Amino acid sequence: MYALVDCNNFYASCERVFNPSLRNKPIAILSNNDGCVIARSDEAKTLGLPMGAPAFKHKKFFEDHNIQVFSSNYPLYGDMSSRVMSILMQFTPDMEVYSIDEAFLQFKGFDNYNFKDYGTQIRKRILKWTGIPTCVGIAPTKALSKVANKIARKFPDETRGVYVIDSDKKRIKALKWLKIEDVWGIGRALQKRLKQKHINTAYQFTELSDEWVRKNFSITEWRLKKDLEGIPTLQLDEIASKKAIATTRSFEYTFSDIDNIKERVSTFATSCAEKLRKQKSSCHVILITLSSDTHRKEQPQHRASRMIKLPFATDSSLVISTEAVKSVNTIFKKGIKYKRAGVIVMGLVPTFNHQLHLFQHENPKHKPLMDTIDKLNTKYGDYKLKLANQDLKRTWKMRQERLSPRYTTNINEILKVK
Repeated sequence: MYALVDCNNFYASCERVFNPSLRNKPIAILSNNDGCVIARSDEAKTLGLPMGAPAFKHKKFFEDHNIQVFSSNYPLYGDMSSRVMSILMQFTPDMEVYSIDEAFLQFKGFDNYNFKDYGTQIRKRILKWTGIPTCVGIAPTKALSKVANKIARKFPDETRGVYVIDSDKKRIKALKWLKIEDVWGIGRALQKRLKQKHINTAYQFTELSDEWVRKNFSITEWRLKKDLEGIPTLQLDEIASKKAIATTRSFEYTFSDIDNIKERVSTFATSCAEKLRKQKSSCHVILITLSSDTHRKEQPQHRASRMIKLPFATDSSLVISTEAVKSVNTIFKKGIKYKRAGVIVMGLVPTFNHQLHLFQHENPKHKPLMDTIDKLNTKYGDYKLKLANQDLKRTWKMRQERLSPRYTTNINEILKVK
């Protein structure tokens, strides 16, 4: 059996844990630089607040409906997610963290368990230990556990937040209820093609012949179909090393001076290098991108990129940052107001098992230096050690005018009980 545990309105729930006065009130969470709505509480959804709504266009809407608006507090959300996942690992060793607020669990050797009770136990422990409400869907396959979770979320009074599909009768009933556009793994293009064949529900999708699905779609859709039939074909994903690592950000303001842009690119490059070292990889290629604000049509527009091929594989912040900053000189244009930059490292190879260059190699002092910097930053946090061309005060410069305290990750912002 598989379970999907999903946190309800996760970002809003994190804010409510430390500010109980927000309970039952509409909440909206904004994206980086307070640009648009990326998360809503159920109350905000009921009021008609759309996902992706630009904040500046909906300012009056927020005020008229008394919607509590917050900047994204990623340190808080990330820490709360880590706490939820650590609790889930107490229930089974087989777990796949699917996103920041949901995870798949696989129950091997749980033949005599009452899964309704076990799901209730999972839900109660997370709520008691973190204050985060969840829904639990349990079924014989991953795809069906997604369906069960939707039912638990849609009908909280009847299910008490936990629903188990443990019979063919329940499976068929659930699939007849579920619209094809709500099936996990079916995107817009596939929806359109299926609806042209008058396939409007998940059950109708499973009624298609295996031969027809494999002929007209891919093996992925065939596996999804079998999973919905109750035949496990989708397994838990193992954590794999990334084939490319990117750090791209919008600036809090537009920059037209090259020094500010170089500082941002250096910070992004250093972040990529740190991620490389965490997964024990090195890169052969660096791609730097720079673009103006495409929403300001009245201003001159410019978008450019530069690819750098390194003679040797590296995970050094010094090398990657130096090369990235150099490239800014070649793509920067005077008179352009830039809004976004990015650094992507590619051509990844294992750090301790790759082809060496006969004549060129990295400075051997870089490895112990990077190890020391990583250890100190891990110990003291908040990137205490940085390169000299980085801003010493902030890592990510974002407009966050509605930011709540980082209750669990910053001792200076810890919750005070009176």
